[in-house]
Amino acid sequence: MNRSEFDTTEIKEKLIYYVLSVLRTESDPSDDRLKEIISEVIGIDKNTAELPLEDKRFLAQNVFNSLRRLDVIEPLMEDPSVTEIMVNGPDKVFYERGGKLYKSDIRFKDAESLKTVISCFFANRNRPLNEANPISDLRLPDGSRANCVLPPVAPDGPIVTIRKFTGISHDIVTLIRQGFISEEAARFLCDCVKNKKTIFLCGGTGSGKTTFLNVLSSFIPSSERVVTIEDSAELNLKGIDNLVRMEARLPGPDGSGEVNIGMMIRAALRMRPDRIIVGEVRGSESADMMHALNTGHRGSLSTAHANSCLEMLERLTGMIMAGSALPYDAIMTQLSMGIDIMVHITRDRNGRRYVDEICSVLPSKGKDFNLKHLFRNMRGDNCERICDIEELKITCSYQG
Repeated sequence: MNRSEFDTTEIKEKLIYYVLSVLRTESDPSDDRLKEIISEVIGIDKNTAELPLEDKRFLAQNVFNSLRRLDVIEPLMEDPSVTEIMVNGPDKVFYERGGKLYKSDIRFKDAESLKTVISCFFANRNRPLNEANPISDLRLPDGSRANCVLPPVAPDGPIVTIRKFTGISHDIVTLIRQGFISEEAARFLCDCVKNKKTIFLCGGTGSGKTTFLNVLSSFIPSSERVVTIEDSAELNLKGIDNLVRMEARLPGPDGSGEVNIGMMIRAALRMRPDRIIVGEVRGSESADMMHALNTGHRGSLSTAHANSCLEMLERLTGMIMAGSALPYDAIMTQLSMGIDIMVHITRDRNGRRYVDEICSVLPSKGKDFNLKHLFRNMRGDNCERICDIEELKITCSYQG
């Protein structure tokens, strides 16, 4: 008998039932202990007695994936070439590879099976996911991020989106070779970091903002004290001994215990930082970020979502107004003083990511922001300088 000659799904469901019955007498077993229990159950179950050893191992892994992992999509999680996984209900699984989306043949049995797998997966990591809390985020031990939405918020079945952490560490030379940025633009930005220019990166979801932030951070002098603030810890700064990392915390089941970005920025100001790096600003915490930029913390780095450099400044203004009593004109003035360089990153329809806009933020004029375009790349071929940048007084020292 081989794998094609028996109903894997039916046998797996029975084995899961037997394993769960055994687990009632166990208190929070480890992964290794769970694997032992699964092996014991398979060994005594009459339905699997005549199966070859290879099929028993296959079943054991499937049962384990159902109880502790992500069931049928676990092979996608283990594939290093897959960078994102999107489950739009039980029978629509998509994944990203090489910047392009593909539809997978993988299917869950039904919406209830998918809901059970996801609920168990989040519960094993102490994240509430149920009808009372139908939306939840989770950071996996390897740095990947998972988001899930359950019915009735998702009427077509549970929705799962996983942004995988590939573990690939890029450097500026690699990004230049990949066409992400031109050598001249890279040299300019690296020297901006060294000379403590405040840089704000913006772009769409999955455009490469965090990756590029990691790369630019590598040019921070090792003697500085750096504080990083993130929703989910993704930054991986190398060569900085005096590094303080902080990660946001969601409220507990009773609604208490939340630690948000704004709270961490305010705490960071009392840590004597040379620079503050905020992984992403998306709300009223922008007001705290603006105050930090204008109170002696030059050279800070941050990211946010926007369609262009100008739209990012206008969006920041709106977010700051939501968390501050300052008038519009005052916010514009402080943003113009606090941010030196804006960088916009895009991802085209073919999945290619590249820097398409680098601007200098000049003093605002009336009710309008004043941006000077330094580099522009509208075709995705190479980021070309379009004006004289000597006035920024940055001495290029980058070695390609």
